[in-house]
Amino acid sequence: MRAVQYVKSIPRYLAVRALSGRARAAATGPLSLLRYAEIEPPPLPSERWIRVRTRLCGICGSDLATVSAKGSPYFSPFVSTPFVLGHEVVGEVAVVGAEVEDVSVGDRIVIEPALHCAVRGITPACLPCSRGRYAACENVLGGDIAPGIQTGYCRDTGGGWSPEFVAHECQAVRVPDGVSDEAAVLIEPFACALHAVLRASVLAGQTVLVLGCGTIGLLTIAALRGLGLDNDILASAKHPVQKELALALGATAIVPTGPALYDELPRATGATVLHPEMGKPVIVGGADVTFDCVGASSTLDDAVRMTRSGGEVILVGMPSIPTGVDWTNIWHKELRVQGAYAYGIERWQDRHVRTFAIAMQIIRDGEDALVPLVDARYPLHRYRDAILNALHAGRRGSVKTVFEFPSD
Repeated sequence: MRAVQYVKSIPRYLAVRALSGRARAAATGPLSLLRYAEIEPPPLPSERWIRVRTRLCGICGSDLATVSAKGSPYFSPFVSTPFVLGHEVVGEVAVVGAEVEDVSVGDRIVIEPALHCAVRGITPACLPCSRGRYAACENVLGGDIAPGIQTGYCRDTGGGWSPEFVAHECQAVRVPDGVSDEAAVLIEPFACALHAVLRASVLAGQTVLVLGCGTIGLLTIAALRGLGLDNDILASAKHPVQKELALALGATAIVPTGPALYDELPRATGATVLHPEMGKPVIVGGADVTFDCVGASSTLDDAVRMTRSGGEVILVGMPSIPTGVDWTNIWHKELRVQGAYAYGIERWQDRHVRTFAIAMQIIRDGEDALVPLVDARYPLHRYRDAILNALHAGRRGSVKTVFEFPSD
């Protein structure tokens, strides 16, 4: 089968990293770390595994950071190459191992990509897995398969940028008949946004600021509303389509990005703006809870400046290595700053439930509002065009780019 593989090469990595800041096409050009190749479908690692036929697979921000050689090298010890990218997947079960009990051939599923202790056949489970935080599994280098923090970054599992891949049965989540493929392909990123909202402590009457209205920012707004929160939501959006969708998904008002944010947000929140001798303005007051859905140095700095004393900052977007963040804001305001990575088991409505289950329920009820986010579809052989569209999504008036695979 034909697949898009990531192949490790330090010289190419350094070249793409150096060039991609000036020319994003370097990510798919002659020096690219990707290859469109004929490969063998991965075998089932054990009889508890299934083979999945891909229907749609999204291009995630983490995928873009990988192919552009941007961001932190933090995750490099947790992968095994060559790997087939793609973890935002909706597919159909094609083959089941002899010991599979919970899914059947023909089931339409999405997968929880985390390759945790249960997936790897490791017992007893590590501490994070035992507490329902299996996306933070400490055993991602061991067990039945090669190292890999999740599907799409492990050479033994394959990924959704191919017609077929393999998954453990515990990763499979059935898609209800009333949920379209276009809505289902959003389940994984929506679960990430939902987990971030559930990590926060948003109280009645508080003002929420969402920085960045790409896919994750828009889904964070949808998660806030999907959980029934009626707080004022200020959405910092750059492009016209992002502003339109943010309002459609429930944002109360749009505020600008960049320096203009320091004029508009204080007006919206009643905050006071002070100007030190040098550097960016100091904000007294501001939002009660801020979600940074970009992860850039500039937005991390904006997030801690724009949040009021005693407030909360949730880091949702995959960060680079931040520079220029003034930690004085965190110290002086006694801010609670926390990361929100992936998903797991949540405490919700007085019970413990998988983030994916909550996400599926909310998406099923709000599919009409979310499906418009999936607005660019490409066959796999046009992977270069698809990646460039995803890299320039906002400027092109797009949100979520996906690969589509023929049903035959």
